[in-house]
Amino acid sequence: MGFYDTDAEGMRPRRRGPLSWLAVIVVSAMIGSIVTMLFLPAMIRSHLVNLPVAQAPGTNLAPPSGVQQTVSYTVDTGIVQAVNKVKPAIVGVVNVAKVPDFWRGQMVQKDQGVGSGVIFDPRGYVVTNNHVVEGASAVEVVLANGQRVKASIVGTDPLTDLAVLRIPADQVKADMVATFGNSDTLQPGEPAIAIGNPLGLEFRQTVTVGVISATGRTLPITDSQGQVVWEQDVIQTDAAINPGNSGGALCNIEGQVIGINSSKITQTAQGPVEGLGFAIPINEAKPIIQQLITNGKVIRPVLGITAVSLQELPLESRPQVPVDYGVVVGQPTAGAAAAGLQEGDVIVQVDNTPVHNVSDLRKALFVKKPGDTVSVTFYRGQQKLTVNVKLSAAS
Repeated sequence: MGFYDTDAEGMRPRRRGPLSWLAVIVVSAMIGSIVTMLFLPAMIRSHLVNLPVAQAPGTNLAPPSGVQQTVSYTVDTGIVQAVNKVKPAIVGVVNVAKVPDFWRGQMVQKDQGVGSGVIFDPRGYVVTNNHVVEGASAVEVVLANGQRVKASIVGTDPLTDLAVLRIPADQVKADMVATFGNSDTLQPGEPAIAIGNPLGLEFRQTVTVGVISATGRTLPITDSQGQVVWEQDVIQTDAAINPGNSGGALCNIEGQVIGINSSKITQTAQGPVEGLGFAIPINEAKPIIQQLITNGKVIRPVLGITAVSLQELPLESRPQVPVDYGVVVGQPTAGAAAAGLQEGDVIVQVDNTPVHNVSDLRKALFVKKPGDTVSVTFYRGQQKLTVNVKLSAAS
């Protein structure tokens, strides 16, 4: 048999020729290809068809029949390693106060605030902010594992907003002690990691990451009357620092503590701001911490002057001196007055340390002790003079 057709003269059957057969084959192949393309995705999804996988010679990428492969990866960046290194040292600091209980008619203890702290010594010493423990009748520390232990206040320093606490040494394991870094080598743009307890213990050990925005910033410290009594050197960062982060750690990429988080600015006269957090440089904090451990307080030597940095004054208000840096003397008393310093003198050096601003003067004096005598170089008008001043203790 064959495929038959009729000719024009009648119903006589006619066998197809080779060209007709070729046309039938081509059309059938095209139809088959179209049907395959339409149904191939469904066949793949139903695992009726397995596509070949290209692979390099000597490798075998095909899984065993009927076995699905699971792809996994590990994130272990420098930031993750730094966080894991320092995180066990970050604790919660609970300010416990005595408050009246209306129903009992007596005073009871109640948590009135939560901040953060850093274990820095295996003997159980913890550094935090002064304002975290200020006014507390008792202080408790919440360890990284959630355990709550009693702490004693070793010493506080309102001017630098630092405080040192102590917990039982048997509560401190080797991996719970933070390492201090070097805040003097920080550069704007390098990573900054803040760890603490924003908004309380519910979010304890929160990690935020940013950069060092600036170094060498200063923030004024005021007393209860709003008078500026100190200027605190701070590190500026855009890592999020929120209420409760106070006293926590600002770390570098090595997992070293390079600052103690202290404050942030959220509002100015120009409107709300974002990403302005501040930390006390650890190199500034270390001598304070040591004095608090040794003396329970900070004993500061002073010249006996009020002071302002020359560059902070408007040009028309500056003393007429041949330099554009230094500290302008105001209201000399005690040793400064006895040595002959006068209002309007511009101090440019203490011993062998140049003094460009109030921060430099403070640093130069802080390594001294009350009763020490220092050489003070200053300008009075165009004249450069030097006197010896006996330091007294800050009141």
